[in-house]
Amino acid sequence: MKFDYANPYSSTRIPVFARNVVSTSHPLASQAGLRILYQGGNAVDAAIATAAAMTIVEPVSNGLGSDAFCILWDGKKLHGLNGSGSAPQAWTPDYFRRKYGSDAATPPQRGMDSVTVPGAVGSWVALSERFGKLPFADLMAPAIEIAERGYLMPPVVQQKWAAATPILRSQPGFEQGFLPWGRAPEVGELFRFPAAARALKAIAATKGEAFYSGEIAAALEKFSTANGGTLKVSDLANWKPEWVEPIAQEYRGYTLHEIPPNGQGIAALIALGILKHFDIASIPVDSVASQHLQIEAMKLAFADTYRYVSDPSSMEVTPLQMLDEAYLASRAKLIDLNKAQDFKAGNPVKGGTIYLTAADENGMMVSFIQSNYMGFGSGCVEPEFGISLQNRGHGFSLKADSPNVVAPGKRPFHTIIPAFLTKDGAPVMSFGVMGGNMQPQGHMQTLVRMLDYRQSPQAACDAPRWRFNSGVEINAEAAMNPATVKGLAELGHKVDVINDSYQDFGAGQFIWRAGDPSVEGYVAASDARRDGLAAGF
Repeated sequence: MKFDYANPYSSTRIPVFARNVVSTSHPLASQAGLRILYQGGNAVDAAIATAAAMTIVEPVSNGLGSDAFCILWDGKKLHGLNGSGSAPQAWTPDYFRRKYGSDAATPPQRGMDSVTVPGAVGSWVALSERFGKLPFADLMAPAIEIAERGYLMPPVVQQKWAAATPILRSQPGFEQGFLPWGRAPEVGELFRFPAAARALKAIAATKGEAFYSGEIAAALEKFSTANGGTLKVSDLANWKPEWVEPIAQEYRGYTLHEIPPNGQGIAALIALGILKHFDIASIPVDSVASQHLQIEAMKLAFADTYRYVSDPSSMEVTPLQMLDEAYLASRAKLIDLNKAQDFKAGNPVKGGTIYLTAADENGMMVSFIQSNYMGFGSGCVEPEFGISLQNRGHGFSLKADSPNVVAPGKRPFHTIIPAFLTKDGAPVMSFGVMGGNMQPQGHMQTLVRMLDYRQSPQAACDAPRWRFNSGVEINAEAAMNPATVKGLAELGHKVDVINDSYQDFGAGQFIWRAGDPSVEGYVAASDARRDGLAAGF
């Protein structure tokens, strides 16, 4: 691919060209990954060190109690890892209805009854054992140092920290962990997290065993019991991350790979499978017509994703059925070029998240994402070890006819999705766009810009985005051309222009392989919507 490196959008970033590179949403985390690469580690080692550092420097989005997913190219083959946690054994629809009333539709949004088994730490260990080069303990060292010494609060993280404080300060452990002055830290203020440093040291010394069956696991059970939860050491000890085969969709001569359900990555594949039936490149890049087509394709994709995706053990249809070419062609025919529509699911049987990426000069490329889900997750923070716990349990349903109905040991519907692009079986790009249901939308929008319009990764990252919500309702980024916004509204889209880009429009990190990694290296981009950095050597 020969990109047009002229960037037509306002940007504070330029592409980074290097043979070894890390791109993430916080500079200190990117530097932690580079430190490991300088020490002789590979891209997997760098990604693990970066992920550990991210739990400290961007706790509004992830923590030691996060879940994680990964797609990586080991130099010869693509691998997928599902590190999403499962429900505690005590969780059933009756458990929640007895506790929260017969009208409850889902587990609660916050508190211990929203916490499933955290999978991030187990994912780090699994990646290190299978593909790592350096000792696991070495990979925790940068994060431990940052947690102990502290770091100065950056602007974007501070904004979300302050916004979450009134909502979460009453949750157990939140004030002790994240409000050391009784308030959110201010920009430029030093924040230390010694409890998390203590946890990272125990994780490093035991290769994660302390977290799932040792002293941290015991502390988590004690904390959960004291605060009305049911999470047990046995729930933690019985959980393992799962190696999976990524699912794929061909598009314009390239192949996009995503983690299979229980994640929503299939939505991006469906949307691209629908867009294949339109000549997008013949339409101006930021025009009403181009954006309308993409929005309608994304709506169709979400209609099926929300209807069918759950833990694979309870899905009514398979991913292959959802991605069937004839089925997607029939879905494409539903799009009206002149009108916005509210699509329903079809019948395939007939036919606060952080993202990081790292690559090294030997050709290993890692696409990794971990998240506490909503800002600060459950809001619960185990105080002895600073374990900030996700709230992925809120993604379950309590409706008996839902494929995503809660059950003991089951994984919930998941929003976090790493992505990987190949061409003719060879690696091309590791990338992701974090931010709730914006993630598959971001995957699709940025890929269309790169593959149909030949925009560079940084330009595709900087371009204004839209976000589909429900029905015909979308959000448009404030930077979008007012004429485009007006045109979409005239087609029937209910458009709300908003300024908050942190969650509403996602934030991406991209590493594109320019050629032989030992010679030409990579082109990396980092999203200016966060405090991030693409860095390399």
